[in-house]
Amino acid sequence: MLLATLLIAVAAYLLGSIPTGYLLVRFFRHQDIRSIGSGNIGATNVLRSGGKALGAATFLIDVLKGCAAVYLGRLAAITLIAHGTPIESIRNFEALAALCAVLGHMFPPWLRFQGGKGVSTGFGVFLFAAPLAALAAITVFFLTIFVTRYVSLGSILGAASFPVFAWLLVHGDRPPFFIAVQFMVALLIIAKHTPNIRRLLTGKESRFGATKQKAEPA
Repeated sequence: MLLATLLIAVAAYLLGSIPTGYLLVRFFRHQDIRSIGSGNIGATNVLRSGGKALGAATFLIDVLKGCAAVYLGRLAAITLIAHGTPIESIRNFEALAALCAVLGHMFPPWLRFQGGKGVSTGFGVFLFAAPLAALAAITVFFLTIFVTRYVSLGSILGAASFPVFAWLLVHGDRPPFFIAVQFMVALLIIAKHTPNIRRLLTGKESRFGATKQKAEPA
């Protein structure tokens, strides 16, 4: 049981740590995305660097790697049950994989632990673990961007709203660790946006679509 838990944590972390934006820009444009715009490897900076298709691909792959990590967590739990190992909840394994995947995305060892801000991967892990809540949160994200044109504010409000939506929309088994991870991931994403929060408060944050701007991390 302990070994299985450790293995799924490591596997989810490594899966989450795949630096999608960095690899795509390096492969297709022969550039280091870290030297462009905000220097962030997330989908927003890839998009704003002029790579619309690469930005969309970065978002999609980061979402899918989050989904895949949680799927592995669920599969591991089901396998343990099938072999007669008692476990408290499948959702605990999903939550562990979700947390580790987001941490991997934010702190990838391949890039000296300087990764993305976890929005896309965070959406991916919860799209699998709590789909209705994830869809509601990303609706908040897009509505905020539509009204304010601040990607960072959309990310912050989307992340903050997710635990609320999860509480309202997730039914059935809801162990404490599963609930705790929802808040931990939301807080991690918000904490990663600390520089953006400072700029928002001082009116210096760039709006999406502005002619001259420094791209916001995603």
